[in-house]
Amino acid sequence: HALDGTNVSKKRLTEDTMSPRLKKMEYAVRGKVVIKADEINEHLEDYPFDHIVYTNIGNPHSVGQKPLTWPRQVIALVELPDAVGVDNPEAAKLFPADAIRRAKEIKEGLKGMGTGAYTNSRGARCFRDDIAAYIEKRDGGVPCDPEDIFMTNGASAGIGMILQTLMADESCGVMIPIPQYPIYSATVDLLGGHKVGYYLDETKGWDLNVKELERALKEATDNGINVNSFVLINPGNPTGQVLSKKAVQDICKFCAKHNLVLLADEVYQDNVYGKNAKFTSCKRAAYDTGLLDKDEIELVSFHSTSKGIFGECGRRGGYMEIVGFDPKVEEHIYKLASSNLCSTVNGQVMMSLMVRGPDPGDESYESHEGEKDSIFLSLKKRSKIVSDGLDSIPGIQCQPAAGSMYCFPSITLPQGAIDAAEKEGISPDTLYAISLLEKTGVCVVPASGFGQEEGRHGFRTTFLPPEDEMERVVKLIRDHHEYFCEKYS
Repeated sequence: HALDGTNVSKKRLTEDTMSPRLKKMEYAVRGKVVIKADEINEHLEDYPFDHIVYTNIGNPHSVGQKPLTWPRQVIALVELPDAVGVDNPEAAKLFPADAIRRAKEIKEGLKGMGTGAYTNSRGARCFRDDIAAYIEKRDGGVPCDPEDIFMTNGASAGIGMILQTLMADESCGVMIPIPQYPIYSATVDLLGGHKVGYYLDETKGWDLNVKELERALKEATDNGINVNSFVLINPGNPTGQVLSKKAVQDICKFCAKHNLVLLADEVYQDNVYGKNAKFTSCKRAAYDTGLLDKDEIELVSFHSTSKGIFGECGRRGGYMEIVGFDPKVEEHIYKLASSNLCSTVNGQVMMSLMVRGPDPGDESYESHEGEKDSIFLSLKKRSKIVSDGLDSIPGIQCQPAAGSMYCFPSITLPQGAIDAAEKEGISPDTLYAISLLEKTGVCVVPASGFGQEEGRHGFRTTFLPPEDEMERVVKLIRDHHEYFCEKYS
């Protein structure tokens, strides 16, 4: 009630009074098409299919991937009180000895406080030691300091922290790939910064070249944007490319030359399927080019338990390694991490188990490696089923998926579809994705949500559902494409 006694029904917080940056922010992988899919899921009896195939997001366990046994055994023991877990005489009948040993080690590392207590804001030291050892081994002995590791709630939280640190004012800009994973565009919009797109070359398997990087940087600088950072996603999301060692080295040199902080999104480093493809970390590339030793690069790299072979998205396990930063800035990043207290301890445990599994000769080593190999080989097979299958459809072109969990085909649409989309106020590939969903139950993400060249249309699909389901999905997309093009021609 207002002071004069009249009833005031208007809410204080409305779309007009809320943050305009939040209103502007978009996150395509959970956008319009997915909301529609969830609505349809509640009324499947009205549609010509009996379930939705969610290929919109890299969420492996939600579409049938089974969790790895040994990490879950260890986590179960870590979570249980000692009396009914690691110290129970019956435990050895239910759990392998190496799972019990590792659970005891983790409990000791957590200093007896368990997973219900906050850890250090960087993450428990015992887990950061595991991560540092993993990074050193991955990069052929390049040193890694556990104090440079921050454990985060998935890679996403780390990315948000670094972008928050970088966006000093509204003149700041971040170079991001086009196409890109929408967390970058969404977060930059939320922070009021500028997105400076550099285009990947679809005709060359989504490769990048330094000339395009120089063009994008010059154009932004000429427009008064203070470009201070560069995002690399390798292996690529949504594009599935794996960059050559030389390409990664070129990016490191480009960032050093222009004094740009390099954000290396490397969460798919274990998802490399291409025959001649090999993952090269930005840290190793910076070392090989002499930039690390000369302290000429500022680099932060991200990893996660959500992707790779583990696919443990719900654990929210992740880390970032900060290299070459001003120590005072690192103190402020620690302060920012402290304001969130710590990342989920359950996720920290899972990250430790991901980077350091059972040792050769341990009771679970063979079975654990066998489970991982089985998942990897199936992902590799599915990547080919989907990329080859889509590329064989007239009117659809799809580059091979050398890595990650996605294909990003381009589609040729009739002018009638483009006109109909304009009339509805949506992008042509959104019209296409909604039609595909309503006719087949297949949920993909319109390519416009990731950014693409003017005049291009397409979508992103994962290849995470089982092999037979993905073969069926390719056939459904083929049949729907024919129907859609006939309808609008």
